[in-house]
Amino acid sequence: MEGNVADLISRYGFPIIASAGMGYIIYTIWIWATVEVKPVISEANTVLIALIDRIRMLDNDLIRLNQKLNIVLQLRGKEIESERHLEDVKTAASAQKREMEAAEQQRKAAKELAGVNDHEAAGGNS
Repeated sequence: MEGNVADLISRYGFPIIASAGMGYIIYTIWIWATVEVKPVISEANTVLIALIDRIRMLDNDLIRLNQKLNIVLQLRGKEIESERHLEDVKTAASAQKREMEAAEQQRKAAKELAGVNDHEAAGGNS
């Protein structure tokens, strides 16, 4: 083969033979890229698009779940706030009831004291 290449170089010149060799190499690489690499890249592109779609769907799901969680937390906060308010109302009602009972006891004590004073005043005058 070396003799064959040397004869071709002496007959046509080095630049022509080098150009033909480069053309053959480029043709071989072009065939390899279009036959073997291009289908793999196309398939990978399809898979990549499907993964991007799934990521978008998951992102939308996460956004929806986050909104639902915020709503639940707000409602739970309102529920806790209303429970606290109800507890405050119960405490205030209980305190008011105790105050009313204490006032009633004071009135009874005052009436008894007034009755004893009237009784003593009536007994002391006779």
